[in-house]
Amino acid sequence: MRILIVKTSSMGDVIHTLPAVTDAARVFPDARFDWLVEDTFAEIPAWHPAVDRVIPVALRRWRRQPWQFFVRNEWRGFLHELRTRRYDLVIDAQGLIKSALLTRFVNAPVVGFARHSVREPLATLAYRTQVNVPYEMHAVERTRHLFAKSLDYPCPADLGDYGLRVFADPKQIRTVQQVVLVHATTRSEKHWPEEHWQQLCWDLSESGFAVRLPWATTVDRERAERIARSHQQASVLPRLSLNELAVELLATQAVVAVDTGLGHLAAALDVPALSLYGCTSPGRVGTYGTNQRHLCATDHADKNSSNRSAYLGHLTSDMVQRVLFNEILRRAA
Repeated sequence: MRILIVKTSSMGDVIHTLPAVTDAARVFPDARFDWLVEDTFAEIPAWHPAVDRVIPVALRRWRRQPWQFFVRNEWRGFLHELRTRRYDLVIDAQGLIKSALLTRFVNAPVVGFARHSVREPLATLAYRTQVNVPYEMHAVERTRHLFAKSLDYPCPADLGDYGLRVFADPKQIRTVQQVVLVHATTRSEKHWPEEHWQQLCWDLSESGFAVRLPWATTVDRERAERIARSHQQASVLPRLSLNELAVELLATQAVVAVDTGLGHLAAALDVPALSLYGCTSPGRVGTYGTNQRHLCATDHADKNSSNRSAYLGHLTSDMVQRVLFNEILRRAA
């Protein structure tokens, strides 16, 4: 049996799909999975041993230059790649109009979420079979239920396994006195105030930890450099691939992250992490796995404050440090 998974973006959403693949591969060990994903995140599906082929698509980039000659050539090449294999089933785990449209280029039955289980109900018009899954369920469990109902097996009740076996065993990687601060995210309302990052960086460095700051864009790098200036023990990482970032995370004792893809990558690698949430709900899209701790701004908002309750500034550096030192780092020691 050969199955095409459509889950194109974002990084966290792609990572959230991995446990469902693990479940299905355990039930059907001879099944092979291909995965259609944005080229930016193409490294991630390849980490799973049950994924046979990754098919990159560049929708985000193509939308910016739709009429360029090279885009038309890339699109033709993508369609050729997509149609070189026959599939028994397509599972649209994205549930968006863009992902549903992509399934129309594959000659195979398509399964996806039912209209009350997705953000864009029009996508369901492309599905032969629609699966009802509670919308408020965590994204990992939603996808596990989608796969289970699509392939007709009982959804496991245990904690999902990301199935990442491509890296060295974390126990064999030398863990150093290091904390990675994941400060960058695409939405401005998800950012933790920079002065809080600087204070945390200083206090960690004074406690003997090497602080490392990753980045992806020029804006991220500039912020990382400003945070790192708070102490000589802090440093900005070079620009790294996702594979290189995974190895860096595996060598660290703990991660502090806002709601962003690298926080989910830490969870998938079972790296102890503290994640900060404001406008998003960890119950639906939070980091998933063992050794994960969440702090929500809404739990610490001053009711008399003029700031909206989801403002991440309600989480002070002292609050973060108490959880980090008393729970995360103590457990990791």
